[in-house]
Amino acid sequence: MGSQACSTAGSNGEGDFLPARLGGGVWLPPRRRPVGRRILRLVVPLATMAALGLLTVQGCVTDGAKSTPPSASDAPASPSTLSQKADRLVPRGLVRGGGIAKADRLAAHARPSARVASADGTPFAQRFPVASLFASPRKGTQAPDASPETTEGLPPGSVRTASLAPDPAVHLGTPQKARTELIAFDNSAFPYDGRNPRSGTGGRSRWQAARYRDDRVLMHIPRGFDPHRPGVIVVFFHGHGATLSRDVRDRQLVPEQISESGVNAVLLAPQLAVDAADSSAGKFWEPGGFSRFLNESAGRLARLYGDPDTEKLFSRMPVVVVGYSGGYVPTAWSLHVGGLGNRIRGVLLLDALYGELDKFASWIGKHRNAFFVSAYTHYTKRRDDELARMLSSRGIRVARELDGPLTPGTVAFLATGEGIRHRDYVTRAWTRNPIEDVLVRMARRAPNAGNRSAAALVRP
Repeated sequence: MGSQACSTAGSNGEGDFLPARLGGGVWLPPRRRPVGRRILRLVVPLATMAALGLLTVQGCVTDGAKSTPPSASDAPASPSTLSQKADRLVPRGLVRGGGIAKADRLAAHARPSARVASADGTPFAQRFPVASLFASPRKGTQAPDASPETTEGLPPGSVRTASLAPDPAVHLGTPQKARTELIAFDNSAFPYDGRNPRSGTGGRSRWQAARYRDDRVLMHIPRGFDPHRPGVIVVFFHGHGATLSRDVRDRQLVPEQISESGVNAVLLAPQLAVDAADSSAGKFWEPGGFSRFLNESAGRLARLYGDPDTEKLFSRMPVVVVGYSGGYVPTAWSLHVGGLGNRIRGVLLLDALYGELDKFASWIGKHRNAFFVSAYTHYTKRRDDELARMLSSRGIRVARELDGPLTPGTVAFLATGEGIRHRDYVTRAWTRNPIEDVLVRMARRAPNAGNRSAAALVRP
C-alpha cells in the first residue's frame, strides 16, 4: 500500500478519530489506537523502577540496623500519641548543686510518676525502679511519713521538677558517694615550733623529730551528706601510738562510725605525734589555734565535697570534739583557748580524763547548752569521779547513764565493766561503736523538749 498519512485534526467528542485519507482518494473508516497498551508501556516501567528503589532503600536500612544501633538523635521528630511529659521528684540537695545530669544519671536519682507509661503499656516506675535511691532507716527507728500521692519514699524537703522532655536537664548536686582522704593542712597540730605550755619546754629544736612533722588530717564525708541541711563536724583527737590510716581509719573505724550513724556529719581527725607515746597538742596549744584549724577546714571540706560554694555552710557548722586516751590534751586546750566559743556543741571523752580537770570543769560551767560525756575504765575512774564531784558542788546535775536522746546541757559519766579493754575503747565502750551511738542520740528528738530538743545541737 503506499505511504500512510494520519490526521488528528479533531475529535467527534465520543473518542472516535475523524476519517483519515489514504492514497488513491479512497476513504476508509478510522482505526482505533491501542490506548491501553500505550498506558501500560508507560506505567509498567515506572512501577518497576519505583519497586526496585523501595527494595534498595529497605535493604540499606536493614543492613545499617544490623551493624549500628540507632542513636537518640535518629529518633523520629513526629509526636507520639503518648504524652512525653514526665513528672520527677528530686531531692533538694541534688538540685542545689551544679552540673547537667545525663539521662542515665537522672533516671538513677529521680522518682518518676507511675502514671507515665511506655509504648508497650509498661508503667514508668516499673521500667526505672528507684526503691534503693534512699537508704533504709536504721533498725529501731521509724521511717518518716510519706504522702500516698507523689512523695512516697522521699525525704522531707524534696522538690518536684517537670519537663516536656523524657529526660529534663536537671542540675543535680555532687555525686552522692563517700569520700575519705588524708589532706595536708597549714593549721593542723604539727609542724610546731612553739613551747609546751604545760612544761615550759619546747622551741624549734624540740619539735624536729619526724613524729612531729606530719601535717595531714583524715577527712571523711559520708555518702548522702548534704551541707545545706543541719549537720555537725566531728573532730577526733587520737591517743598514743597511733597513725591516721592504720589506727583511726582501719582499726578504730572512726569514719565508718560517722557513716553508720546516718547523721548528717563529717569527720576531721588531725595527726598528732605519729606513733608515739606523746600527748602534745602542737598548734592547738596556741590561742585561737583550734579556730584557725576549723576555718581552714571549711574550704577543704567544700573542695572535698565537690562544691566550693558550700564553704560558708561548713564554716558555720556546729562542732563536736571527741578525745580518746592521750587525745585529752588537745581536747582540753581546744576548749580552753581554741576560740571557737559556742560553736562547740558537745564533748565526748573515751577513757581520756588523765588530767586538765580544771579546764574541762570551766568549759562545762560556761557552756550549759552543750553536752559533756565521759566514759571510763579503771584507768581513769578516779579522775572521772573527781570531776563529777567538782561539777555537782557547782550545782550542775550529773548523770551516770545515757537514757534516750542526748539533749543540750547533758553531763554524764559512764562506767564500763572489767571486760572492756582500753585499746578497744573507740569501738567498744558502754556500747558498740560509742561515737556512732552519741551521734544517733544527738539526732533523736526529745519528746516535749521544745527548743531544747536534741536536734538543736546540730543547727548552726
